[in-house]
Amino acid sequence: MPGKNATATRTTAAAEGDVTVLLIGMRINHFWAVHHWLPVFLAMPRMLRELAKDPERGLLSHVLLTASPRTYYVVQYWESKEKLYRYAHSPDMFHHRAWEIINRKERKGKVRGHVGLWHEAYVVPEGSYESIYADMPAFGLAAAHGQVPLERRGKRARDRFAYRSQKTADAAEQRTEKRVAAQGKAPDGV
Repeated sequence: MPGKNATATRTTAAAEGDVTVLLIGMRINHFWAVHHWLPVFLAMPRMLRELAKDPERGLLSHVLLTASPRTYYVVQYWESKEKLYRYAHSPDMFHHRAWEIINRKERKGKVRGHVGLWHEAYVVPEGSYESIYADMPAFGLAAAHGQVPLERRGKRARDRFAYRSQKTADAAEQRTEKRVAAQGKAPDGV
């Protein structure tokens, strides 16, 4: 990663709470149909530039990847699924226009078979993700949320999975108190 310095230590992502991840990509089905797949290929960098200009939209970080000479994708880290949906449906953003064009071509039968499109979106609850980076600059989840020394979250994967931010711990305690109160038992301290 040009311009980023590796840290000569082990770190983990400083993410707290739920993490929203979008995997989005394309597959070139017919290399000869350049006029079909090239506009799709060029659309993603345009969307990423648009999002970079307006951080309030919620994209925290992204990684461009390739799975083969045919398949290209982006791993995106978002502040929330709500901000992801808001961007996707916003009529003033390029994503909305791009899908209008694709849908119009599809209705006319002009897109089928030349280029494949896909996405997968995940909201990962705290306690269901962990990470480790050895001698790496901030990458992936750590680029989106920052990085902390490994010891702060635990040297073992099971310790990092068990980590709970104060916000999550407080919310869990409140749920427990509500369940106990609903069962007719007074919560501690009452």
